[in-house]
Amino acid sequence: MSSSTSLTQTRSNLPAPEMPRVNVVSAVALLVPVLLGGLISWLMFNPAAVVIGLLLGFFLAQAPKIARQWERAVVLRLGKYVGLRGPGLFWIIPFVDSISTWVDQRVITTSFAAEETLTSDTVPVNVDAVLFWMVYDPEKAALEVQNYPQAVSWAAQTALRDIIGRTSLTDLLRGRERIEEELQQLIDERSNPWGVTVQSVEMRDVIIPAALQDAMSRKHRRQERNRRALSSVRLKSRLRIRLRLRRDRIATTQRRFTCER
Repeated sequence: MSSSTSLTQTRSNLPAPEMPRVNVVSAVALLVPVLLGGLISWLMFNPAAVVIGLLLGFFLAQAPKIARQWERAVVLRLGKYVGLRGPGLFWIIPFVDSISTWVDQRVITTSFAAEETLTSDTVPVNVDAVLFWMVYDPEKAALEVQNYPQAVSWAAQTALRDIIGRTSLTDLLRGRERIEEELQQLIDERSNPWGVTVQSVEMRDVIIPAALQDAMSRKHRRQERNRRALSSVRLKSRLRIRLRLRRDRIATTQRRFTCER
């Protein structure tokens, strides 16, 4: 069996960047020592104070951090996990503490697909779906898996392939709600150890080969013609029966009238 899969990730699914964040508190912590050093240098005619103020300001500017309302910062001290910080303003020890990950705890959407995957009755199909998930435990998401958004995406994709492989084409087309529930349960079981929970899964489209689509369309049209023909035959049969019964009633009435005379 040869099949290929593709994975679509939006920008929001990628891990938050780990580059330094500029905030107003850090800017103040940087500018105050620099300005004081500049003032002292101007009064004492010694440029050393500016250099010291610049170095001190750069050191102090690394301490204040601000996490958004939906974020949690994973703090490591000399490489060892010490806790979560946020939301809001928090402080770290410069050059000793580091923020390894900014964990987004909002509901995240991930698009994933399975291309040319065989159903249980060996029909190749392309299926597109959307996964709605969120991080309920930022500590596990940061420490138990290397890249939790990518891990969730691949878990969703492999789960979709597994479900398609044991489902017939008819069930795939008609039983979407049941398949979505199975997908949600399977992905949730795989991602729960990473601190992730799945809110829902929605299948957007199921694409079957064009030749099979034509054959199914012809079969549907043939069944529709047969149904209409059968309905027409049944209608004509009922009309003939009613007409015969009416003639019988008229004949019976005439015989009674003749006997009475």
